[in-house]
Amino acid sequence: MKALLTALLLAALPAAAAEEATGRVFEDRNRNGQFDRGEPGIEGVRVSNGLDVVTTDRSGRYAISMPDEAILFITKPSGFATPVNGHMLPQFYYIHQPNGSPAGLRYAGLEPTGPLPDAIDFPLIERPEADAFEAILFSDTQPQTTRELDYIRDDVVAELIGTDAAFGMTMGDILFDDLSMFPRYNAMIGTIGIPWYNVAGNHELNLDATNDRYSLETFKRFFGPPYYAFEYADALFVVLDNIDYRGGGEADPGDVRQSGGYDASLNADQMRWLEAELSHVDQDRLVFIATHAPLGNESGTYATANRERLFELLGGRPNLYSVAGHTHTTDHVYFGPDEGFPGPGTFHHHVLATVSGGWWSGPFDGGGIAISDQRDGTPNGYHILEIDGTDLAVRFKGARQPADFQMRIMFDVAHHQLRPDGMRDFKHGALLDGRVSADEIAATSILVNLFDGGPKSEVSYRVNGGEYMPLERVLRRDPYIVEQYARYPDAKKSWVEATMSTHIFEADLDDSIRQGTHTVTVRAVDEFGRVHHGHTVLEVVGGSGGTEAGLDYPE
Repeated sequence: MKALLTALLLAALPAAAAEEATGRVFEDRNRNGQFDRGEPGIEGVRVSNGLDVVTTDRSGRYAISMPDEAILFITKPSGFATPVNGHMLPQFYYIHQPNGSPAGLRYAGLEPTGPLPDAIDFPLIERPEADAFEAILFSDTQPQTTRELDYIRDDVVAELIGTDAAFGMTMGDILFDDLSMFPRYNAMIGTIGIPWYNVAGNHELNLDATNDRYSLETFKRFFGPPYYAFEYADALFVVLDNIDYRGGGEADPGDVRQSGGYDASLNADQMRWLEAELSHVDQDRLVFIATHAPLGNESGTYATANRERLFELLGGRPNLYSVAGHTHTTDHVYFGPDEGFPGPGTFHHHVLATVSGGWWSGPFDGGGIAISDQRDGTPNGYHILEIDGTDLAVRFKGARQPADFQMRIMFDVAHHQLRPDGMRDFKHGALLDGRVSADEIAATSILVNLFDGGPKSEVSYRVNGGEYMPLERVLRRDPYIVEQYARYPDAKKSWVEATMSTHIFEADLDDSIRQGTHTVTVRAVDEFGRVHHGHTVLEVVGGSGGTEAGLDYPE
């Protein structure tokens, strides 16, 4: 009875007043990062505490309640740029963590920020943004060693310096658990020369954290909030954190599988924020969603928990697109009513090729960089996002490859040659090349790995300028990567194995092709309607004659 009376008395007491953050969003005309007399406020900018969203008034002022620990951030409006630091990382947030990160983290988190300041101002610079623009999309750069940082520098960063893209973004697994690499990594990416946004992955976790709440302390120190949004031209870009760390294990802080593990999940706080954010966004505007782990895959074996709530929030919007990384495979998935997306139409989800490919596995090329093709046969590389109003397309770019290198054409001939014990008798590459005997032609298939293909892609081939004949998409391993991994087992990471590819296209080769040298042309129409061509040479050489050699009698 006494305990009940105490509880009733406590319930009757007024709740402690929540702290309030105030300040303004302003046009920083002299670019000194501080609000000065005569600099105008910017009306209608969205400001969030990670849960709620308010907008600035006519003078650019805002006020919002602040939890005990939170990150205050703005949604960059179209036509303005946020300041960047020396590594081109956008500065659009203020971290409020009075006591700093928990003690005992292997990699440094946040220093105590102390009490809220009287005013938290956000400077912006007016900058025109064309309706048509490009952005660079990375995923899973994931260096395990400092030498693999060199690979990132030389394989992809160098060729992008001077790009005209508006900004870049990495879809998580920026590193591979060693968070001490962040300063050097950020410095290298900064040399590309464009603002760079980041998504949190499972390899950015503070693995010695006891739960998800403090699992991204080092990430926050460098990049700020794990979920946020920004506008560019007519598009809204939304970054979500769908890695939920279970914590609770320190047997091996370097191995997430032994340190509590994680789930692919979208928590309620993010969905509350996203609902508030989208309430300020026109229904017809292009909304781009970025996560690390896929929302789902084509086979239905992989899904992000609580994605139905995300689909519900996005429902009714005709212009949607989303990307992820994580799997080191490339996939296109179209969510519809069966998956809980209410429409209109389907929701296009694109699992991107990774910069690290097969986790920087494989033999070394002439430049001393691991070839690192993905386990579905896609070369390592990145994507270029093209937006014009609400129209969107994405194109794949292999690292240090010509822009038109979009497919691999192979000929699959003998029954057992791709078994590791059969490869002994052939040099690398000879099993899939264009030299076929006349005896083998009837058993030969043409295979095409359309690196960024999917269920809506169409692939056909023709010989010597004849009519195009269709290839059918099949779920199978790419024999090219099967052979590479079998021949170079010591050059790949221990866990890397060839996996089923969703963008292999196959057809029986025309049996009527006669002995001689022939040109083979492949025409592919990708998921965005873009047409690609590939060419190779097929040599049909003399056979043994077989049953067609004629009859004769022995002497």
